[in-house]
Amino acid sequence: VQPIIKKCMFCFCVFLQLAALERQIFDFLGFQWAPILGNFLQIIVVILGLFGTIQFRPRYIVVYTVWTALWVTWNVFIICFYLEVGGLSKETDLMTFNISMHRSWWREHGPGCIRRVVRPSSPGILEDYSYVSVTGCIIDFQYLEVIHSAIQILLSLIGFVYACYVISIFMEEEDSFDFIGGLDTYSYRQPPQEHVELKPVKPVGKVL
Repeated sequence: VQPIIKKCMFCFCVFLQLAALERQIFDFLGFQWAPILGNFLQIIVVILGLFGTIQFRPRYIVVYTVWTALWVTWNVFIICFYLEVGGLSKETDLMTFNISMHRSWWREHGPGCIRRVVRPSSPGILEDYSYVSVTGCIIDFQYLEVIHSAIQILLSLIGFVYACYVISIFMEEEDSFDFIGGLDTYSYRQPPQEHVELKPVKPVGKVL
């Protein structure tokens, strides 16, 4: 019963990690190409983990555990990036591979944020030039990004622990199966070790 419960808990935890789909949508809206690539790989590996558990494929779960370590590292980097730890700056274009201007969707659309487009009245500036003023945000966008990453780290750590349990269960089942099969194969194919040598029996003469 316990192995089944562990497998179900692992599937449930991995299913929760599909919350990366929600994160992927908002990263697309903000044109953040590095997180988009990371979220895409996360979704693919999570699906592999579910498939490996259902179809008894431990190799897929091993791939999931390796990727989970990388995913945790990536989310730790995102937290450091938005909190500007170690000389990092959230205003750089690192998340877009320097292709375009870095822009988190939550910067202008966070809870309670009021977005206003302000056109400058100074002479000599193009009429179509404008900048965006955001006020009234309940939570700053960098903290929302940190919360998303922290949730992913928590789910990944729990999934990593259950993945190790499931891999150990599969390995035990494979060992027991090979052991039983090995005995059956040995007993079926092994030639007999002891041979009985048959000798002709001479007829006994009749006693008169």
